[in-house]
Amino acid sequence: MHIVFVTSLVPVAEPRSGYDIANRVIVDALRALGHRVSVLGFLQPGNTPAEAAHTRVLRELEVTNARVGRGRKLAWLSRALLRGEPVSVTKMHAVSQKDVAAALAAFGPYDLLFLNSVQLPGAFLDLFTARPYLFVAHNVEARSARDNASTASSPLRALLFRREARLLAALESRLCRDAGFVFTLADADRPVLGVDSETRSATLPLVTAIEPPPAPSPRQPRYDVGLIGSWSWAANRAGLDWFLTEIAPRLPADFSIAIAGDLEDRPASIPANVQFLGRVPDAREFVRSARVIPLISRLGTGVQLKTIETFEMGLPSVATANALRGLTTRPDNCTVSDDPAAFAAALVHTVTQARDNSIDDRDGRAFHQRQLDGLLAALRTGIERVAARAERSEKPKEEPREDHAESAPPDMLNKE
Repeated sequence: MHIVFVTSLVPVAEPRSGYDIANRVIVDALRALGHRVSVLGFLQPGNTPAEAAHTRVLRELEVTNARVGRGRKLAWLSRALLRGEPVSVTKMHAVSQKDVAAALAAFGPYDLLFLNSVQLPGAFLDLFTARPYLFVAHNVEARSARDNASTASSPLRALLFRREARLLAALESRLCRDAGFVFTLADADRPVLGVDSETRSATLPLVTAIEPPPAPSPRQPRYDVGLIGSWSWAANRAGLDWFLTEIAPRLPADFSIAIAGDLEDRPASIPANVQFLGRVPDAREFVRSARVIPLISRLGTGVQLKTIETFEMGLPSVATANALRGLTTRPDNCTVSDDPAAFAAALVHTVTQARDNSIDDRDGRAFHQRQLDGLLAALRTGIERVAARAERSEKPKEEPREDHAESAPPDMLNKE
């Protein structure tokens, strides 16, 4: 089957963000099932498409707020207000519908569209929903926007997030309603999106790569605690702010805490033992350089790729309940707590164990295999259901017979 994967940002050769990782893995899994997959979307500057021969890049486009200036952000907002669209969708109008239609047509005949998240499909809704499609909801975008409104730093930001939530809810509703099948990344998102039925949706268990992770190997930690993420995303930033205000002050002064990833603005007051490293060249090597990984998500839907990566690598961790969303199992070297004092105490205990070599890394290959098996099975089920539905709708209706005598009602027989 020829599938066209439509996404705001195309899968890249070296994925860094959770969104990049998820995109790459889903496309790789579709190909592992034997499908021919073509990709359509934008390319973030500085990246290389994962499969350039099968990818049509609409153009290079920076969509991350932390990497653009105030002028670009204001332009996005003003256009979104004029169009009556979410800001995240308005960013996709860097090209015209004519350009998108031409790029889509250049793939030649295809069987199915795979609409990945709301942004690009939402910008060109009529174009992408005219054919049978599957929809992947990475998050419940409307709920995430409402959560961001509740923690916004100003009344204006709260107002804008509430507007985003209202418009995203309408888009998600239509994309889910008209989809042949819907995939979510966490089971809890299915009822929220109104598709809580095995005939309508399934959850995609994710991995960070199709290839299995390596077996545990000796490490030389540089930091006691390491955090990495796209902190410009409001839900991630809420977790980071919680950690810096509620957890870090409860930790011993000799704990070395390293934070990697883009950050629009640093908090005004941070403990002296916290280092901000910015973007690091190798995310996995950074994670391996920390004794313990705090998984600090407080808001958001979907799944946390950093949690999955930590479990695949078998590293000791302390997690909030929200950081485990979408997962049904966790390793025994992961402690769970939402209470700040208990979370900090668990972090101190686990770091002490790691310093004393009394807690080991686990072998994450079994976890990875369970996740991968579930991912492939869910994709196979969704595609089969859409294909069967399309076959039924395209099947020609039986022509009426010339002689109706055999099927006529009894009172019509023998009538003059």
